[in-house]
Amino acid sequence: MDIGIRGRKALINGGSAGMGRSAALALAREGADIFVTARTEDRLVAACEEIARETGASVTPVCADHSSDEGRQRILAACPDPDILVGTCAPPPMTPDYRDVTDEQWRSAIDISLLSPIRFMREVLDGMVERKWGRIVNIATVAAKYPAEIRLLSGSTRAALANYTVAISKVVAKHNVVINNLLPGMHHSAFVEKQFGERAVAAGKTYDEVVQEFAQDWRIAAERFGDCDDVGAFVAMFCSEQANYITGQSLVIDGGATTSVF
Repeated sequence: MDIGIRGRKALINGGSAGMGRSAALALAREGADIFVTARTEDRLVAACEEIARETGASVTPVCADHSSDEGRQRILAACPDPDILVGTCAPPPMTPDYRDVTDEQWRSAIDISLLSPIRFMREVLDGMVERKWGRIVNIATVAAKYPAEIRLLSGSTRAALANYTVAISKVVAKHNVVINNLLPGMHHSAFVEKQFGERAVAAGKTYDEVVQEFAQDWRIAAERFGDCDDVGAFVAMFCSEQANYITGQSLVIDGGATTSVF
């Protein structure tokens, strides 16, 4: 199935690993010209080279911090008029006790998870509106819809982001510019593998055992964590030509960990 984005320019912030990398890979497979940003240069370059080899797509690495003014300027200089904007970032630390969250952690989470994507949208939306085509997908977190103390820093800022993006989506929809959010639960990302790998070592267990225990404790109906490439596939779907009538949505991808009719 041709999803209609061949030759489109796609900017993926935070795309060197995890769901961001999977999003870049999925879009590259569909023939988009890819610009991937991240802060760690060696991992970024390696990811871009791997994606280019596998897909034959044009994949450009841009090493920059997308939460800083300087980083945004560098990124938008490399890709000034993207047709597609995908935003994600390394998640903030888990917060098992709300009293231990510092002001510095709040400021960092707000800058990275809320203000950065808002500023990028503000920079690129006018061009999308003028060209009468645009797709924006924010990869957020299921905690934006279903709050949990351990995801305070991630869930609260991205709940605000979802509110903002849904509001703005109503303004630009008439110009064939659609904005949607993905709210993933637990997936085998680099962050999760590092965190749960450390837990496994501390407990004298395997990574798989610790993941299984977490899935049981949090009542994940699928009884496992998800694959980041599955999230990437949904990014491609929301960026497709066929998604022109889907806007202002926040899709939960959590293996049935949460319960909601709508």
